[in-house]
Amino acid sequence: MSSQKELSEIALDAWNTNASYWNDSIGRDGNIYWQKLQEPSLRRLLGDHLKRQPGQEPCRALDLATGNGLCARWLAKHGAKVIATDGSVNMLDKAIRATLEFAQVRNIIFSTLDVTKKDGFDNLAATVELHWEGHSKFDIVLMNMAIMDVPTLEPLVETLPRILKPNGVFVATVLHPVFMTSGASRNVDLRYDGKTGDLEVVRTRVIKDYLHVPPYRGIAIPGQPKRQLYFHRPMEELFTTFFRAGLVMDAIEEPAFTEEDEEKDRVESSRNYTQLPAILSFRMRLPCA
Repeated sequence: MSSQKELSEIALDAWNTNASYWNDSIGRDGNIYWQKLQEPSLRRLLGDHLKRQPGQEPCRALDLATGNGLCARWLAKHGAKVIATDGSVNMLDKAIRATLEFAQVRNIIFSTLDVTKKDGFDNLAATVELHWEGHSKFDIVLMNMAIMDVPTLEPLVETLPRILKPNGVFVATVLHPVFMTSGASRNVDLRYDGKTGDLEVVRTRVIKDYLHVPPYRGIAIPGQPKRQLYFHRPMEELFTTFFRAGLVMDAIEEPAFTEEDEEKDRVESSRNYTQLPAILSFRMRLPCA
């Protein structure tokens, strides 16, 4: 069994190797997972926190595991001042390059941060103080589609009470633990309707393991150069990590694709399983004193 440090290094090495391929595949404006699932859910969970009345200070956001900067640009487009971070230096380079001509580029600061290391968050405090003198806390901390990519959440979770403003929120999206990271098999059953004679396609997932699934190698995008590590967490383990730090959850969503998103030429595609959510979105906050 590899140590946590070794797992973190393996995970980051894969992202450094896959950075160019991932960036080219996802694109500056995101893929269908972003457009149909992630962005609409984030808009619902974060919309009220991004809004500002005339004369109010702008929303200040921390974007963790920014990838190619997709969420950082989205936050800035909605008026936030953003510090965007990633543990992969190659991904961070892609984010900076993709944001150079972005209209709100002045509202985004990029910084290297490995969320599995406590000293990374200590260094982040210095970055915040340098660029945002007098503003050391965040209205929003966002981690979009990355929790399943990191071996430990404790350094992040233990830091949240220190860096969130009163009424500030932590929002995350993650591959759905039940249907996506549990290793569930995809089944396709072809049946003919006895009355009409029409062919009916019935898609199901069979979940054999859920509570204890060790880290495993998989792919995010077909054709990527290197397989990456996935870290499965059942929902009890995932949420309890935040609850132990004193946070409470006040919103949860399970976005799924619809029939209009189906890939007819890829029978195995997750987009065809319209009754089973592909991702899980949730919002945490510190309870009012």
